[in-house]
Formats: sequence, structure tokens, C-alpha cells
Amino acid sequence: MAGLFNALEGFAVIGIIIAVGYVAARLRIGGPQAQMVLNRFAFFISNPCLMFATLSKQDLGVIFHSSIIVAFLSALAVAVIFFVLNRIFFHMDVANATVGCLNSMYLNSNNIGLPIAQYILGNPGLVAPILVMQQALFTPIALTTLDIATSGKASAKKILTQPLRQPLLIGSLGGILISWISSRAGFFVVPDWLFDPINIIGGSAVPMILMAFGMSLRGSNPIKKQSDRSATISVVVLKNLVMPIVAFLLAYFMMGFRGTVLYGCVVLAALPCGQNVYNYAARYGVGMQFARDGILLSTLSSPIIIAIISLVLG
Repeated sequence: MAGLFNALEGFAVIGIIIAVGYVAARLRIGGPQAQMVLNRFAFFISNPCLMFATLSKQDLGVIFHSSIIVAFLSALAVAVIFFVLNRIFFHMDVANATVGCLNSMYLNSNNIGLPIAQYILGNPGLVAPILVMQQALFTPIALTTLDIATSGKASAKKILTQPLRQPLLIGSLGGILISWISSRAGFFVVPDWLFDPINIIGGSAVPMILMAFGMSLRGSNPIKKQSDRSATISVVVLKNLVMPIVAFLLAYFMMGFRGTVLYGCVVLAALPCGQNVYNYAARYGVGMQFARDGILLSTLSSPIIIAIISLVLG
């Protein structure tokens, strides 16, 4: 139970930082462009530094642990389910449907996943496969789709070069490369005078994203009438309930996981949607209300689901 309470403290920390952003917006600190500036700085600078600093010091065996198969397939399953629901019921355009898929599958693996992996699972490295999966695979595909959908232009050159224009992917792949080189060399190859500033800048990513999210709540009316309530509720159910169930079935029956690894796969699958989804939506100016509502409701309901999982499997 102590681990569960510590994890819930992680949610409290996140809520306080979001509240700080909300209060800053109410007091007009930073002016009307503050939210946009925080989002863009996090997207282009802080997040890539965070991914590089995190992955560069992770062992490759941890980064590519076999649990990544469970994380990949469970995330893919809920994204496909939302895609089908959208085609049948919601009829969103490509850009908004992409935001919906991200809301359904994207895990908050940094600011909530890390403390939960530390305090409940006892191994923060368990989130590394999720970081790799999301930043090296799902994020580039989603951002490429958003880029093409919002610009209205699609070409082979644009699609092939799109990953080169994604700072998150570049930071993630750079971190994995340094991890591999360091494992070969037998020591961490990046000198402290270079790694430390990258690490410090990366440390600003989570608070900036959370405060920008809090700023976006000023004057908002979650699940307002003109928004698609059924779509928002659907992504929350998919993210917080369906995804951990799918993860359990895959981990137990397909992968044969038991004990801590099985427990970890299910708990991490129940993480709320990451605030990065709002960051991406704001970057392209689409689905911002949809992303915000999904993240907010997912973050509020996730502790309940994780508590139940902890009591049943822990």
C-alpha cells in the first residue's frame, strides 16, 4: 500500500503544477502568448533533450525488453478500435481522428510513469520500452499524419523527410545511439560538460508541458455541448480500461509473463494519456479541446484503475 500512496503522490504533484499554470493564466503572467511559447519551447527543445538524457543512460537490454511487444500491441489495439468507432459513429476528419487515436493509446510515461514504475513496480527502467515505442514509432507517424493533414500537401519526399523534422524522434534516436556506443566502449561517452546542460534543459520539459496544459484550462468548459462527448468518453474508456485489459491478456496468454513483469505491463498500460498529446495538437492547431478533455478525464480516472490493479495483481 505504501507504493500505491507514493504513486498517488505523483498524481498530486502533477495536479499542483497544472494548477500553477492555470493560476498564471488567470493572472495573465507571461501575456497572451505564454501558453504557445511554453508549448513550442517544450516541443522543439526541452522534450528532445529529455528523451536524449533519459535513453542515453538506459541499458539497451532495458530499452528493448520483450515487454515492448505487449505495450505495442495493446496500444495498437485501442487505436484501431477508436479508428473503427470514428468511421462508424464520430466521422472526424483525419487530423482530429489522429488526435483521438493518440488520446486512446499514448501513455504518460514520464511524469506519471516514472514515479509509478519506481514506487509501485520498483524499477523505473520499465518505462524505457514505452518511451522508445512512443517516440521512435507512434509519434513520428502521428506527427507526419498531422503535418500532411493540416498542410494539405502529401508527397513521397515530404513523407520520407518528415522524421528528420521531428525533434522528439531525433532526441530519442540520439539517446539510443549513445547508449549503444557507451555499451561498446564500456563507459558513458558523453562528457559531463555536454550532458549536464542537455539534462538540465530536459528537466524543464515536464513542468512546461503541464503548466501550458493548465493555462489551456482557463476559460474552458470540459466536455461542453458542442464538443463530441461520446468521442471523448470513448478515448478515456479505451485508454484507462480497455488498454490494461488487452495488456493483461497479451502478457499472460501470449507472452507467458508472470509476477512482476505481468504486473508491470498491466499497471503501465493503465497510465493516463500523456500531456504530450495536447502539445502535439497545439503545435498543429487541431483537436485541442478534444485532446485537453481526454487528457483531463484520463488523468482523473487513472488513479482509480491503477489502485484496483494494484489490489488485484499486486
